[in-house]
Amino acid sequence: MTSTTEITEVAAAWLAQDPDPETQTQLRSLISASRDGDENATADLHARFDERLAFGTAGLRGEISAGSNRMNRVLVSQAAAGLAAYLLAEAPAGTTPSVVVGYDGRKNSHIFATDTAELMAGAGVRAILLPRLLPTPVLAFAVRQLDASAGVMVTASHNPPNDNGYKVYLGGENHGSQIVSPDDAAIAAEILKVAAERLVPELPRAAYETADESVVQAYVDATAGLAAAPRAQVNAVYTAMHGVGWDTTRRVLEAAGFEQPTLVDAQIAPDPAFPTVAFPNPEEPGAMDLSYEVAREVAAELIIANDPDADRLAVAIPDASQESGYRRLSGNEVGAILGWRAAELATANARGDGAAEGTLACSIVSTPALKVVADAYGLGFSDTLTGFKWVSRAPGIIYGFEEALGYLVNPSTVRDKDGISAAVALLSLVSELKADGVTLAEHLDHFSEKFGYFASGQISVRVSDLSEIATVMARLRDTPPAFVGSIAVSSIDDLSGGFGNLPPSDVLRIWLADGSRVMVRPSGTEPKLKVYLDTQSSTGTVAERRSAATAALAELDAGMRVLIG
Repeated sequence: MTSTTEITEVAAAWLAQDPDPETQTQLRSLISASRDGDENATADLHARFDERLAFGTAGLRGEISAGSNRMNRVLVSQAAAGLAAYLLAEAPAGTTPSVVVGYDGRKNSHIFATDTAELMAGAGVRAILLPRLLPTPVLAFAVRQLDASAGVMVTASHNPPNDNGYKVYLGGENHGSQIVSPDDAAIAAEILKVAAERLVPELPRAAYETADESVVQAYVDATAGLAAAPRAQVNAVYTAMHGVGWDTTRRVLEAAGFEQPTLVDAQIAPDPAFPTVAFPNPEEPGAMDLSYEVAREVAAELIIANDPDADRLAVAIPDASQESGYRRLSGNEVGAILGWRAAELATANARGDGAAEGTLACSIVSTPALKVVADAYGLGFSDTLTGFKWVSRAPGIIYGFEEALGYLVNPSTVRDKDGISAAVALLSLVSELKADGVTLAEHLDHFSEKFGYFASGQISVRVSDLSEIATVMARLRDTPPAFVGSIAVSSIDDLSGGFGNLPPSDVLRIWLADGSRVMVRPSGTEPKLKVYLDTQSSTGTVAERRSAATAALAELDAGMRVLIG
């Protein structure tokens, strides 16, 4: 650990190149207090400067504040300059690389985006800024639509209100997917080089281009085209969770022929403070309470919710057994029925007597149900590491999902999770079912009759010290469990050295004697240890299958809570 003098000198050097008055004020106050002997101020400086916010396959994400371990204009400027250096080095001789930059409604998103565009242009990269705040899927679409070398989306997705982030996509042979290894490491090296050798005020800036509305309209047209004209209208409720999803979603639904849903007015406009939710993530308890309230008022058949940057979709259906009157479907439930829809469409589109073609893909922590669907329809199946940077790269993909409410229903236009196109696909499905006199709840039962009942659960443990996660992972590796609860362990796959076609990852996959599965891994975006539980039953009636799978799930949940302490 550096001394007080050293840490204040590091902070002062950072302050000298910081263009943001808010973070300048933070640092001046901390430096002054530390020099006056305030131990808390010194500890705060260490927390901000002893480490650097790592640039990886998730890009950057963290709290907006001063310091190298926070999100701020200095860090973003260094990232932009480093990414520009990478793109220039990778560009074929005689060509000029290009980047398209998007931003959502979070605090500083527009500032970070314009800094990025100016610095990219100043470095010699053609920089194109999207015309206004827009959902992440529009940026992912624009990378391909504009044939850009790369894309940057400034968003922290569903993180806490004071966070922001920086997602990077690559064009060309990457087809607009998010970065993966080794590109992430190469970009990170260029960023560190900039941080070590350049000062932010000395980095050249230049004018950038602004994309016109045609790129947004192209996304709207392509997404609306995913659905046939609705046979029946659906009485739905929609919430944007204080994010940027509604304007684009409205245009897509209109173009597709769907009536406007009833809106959760208090959550429909972008608001970086997220005033009506404790945590702007539809998966979090209480986040959808307002949508349930509105749905009860209009007797809605369906609730659809986007997260703040609209790359995720949450769905809820009427359920009289719930106090709210509605039940949010799990990401696995939605992922499975949309996968079934994709398989049916692939079969319908098969030429002549030819078999359905394509691959269904999901992350390794998502339900095994998708593989059962793929096998039933003679389709390929691919399981990938967590994150759409991997799911979107599955060869021959026609549909992909991950259990954290992410769905890819249109890989020919967007190679990332897309909560808007998924909403269109889901509404189209519900419309077809309604025209045939079937509810979505009944359709879920039909899925269980055809493929088996799949139950899933998750244990998520947030920590303040990341070493706690490493300790748990090490303990499970050093002393492998023979049982999870009363269910015997049959084998354990340690993915830290890679496994099959999967690259190395800090994941343990535990197989149980009854066919159940447990996945344990650190979160890639938050300070959490995550445990994924999956059980299934294909014996008896739907009610009997549900009962058996649910009982096994409860046993796994209790057993894993003991094992992870």
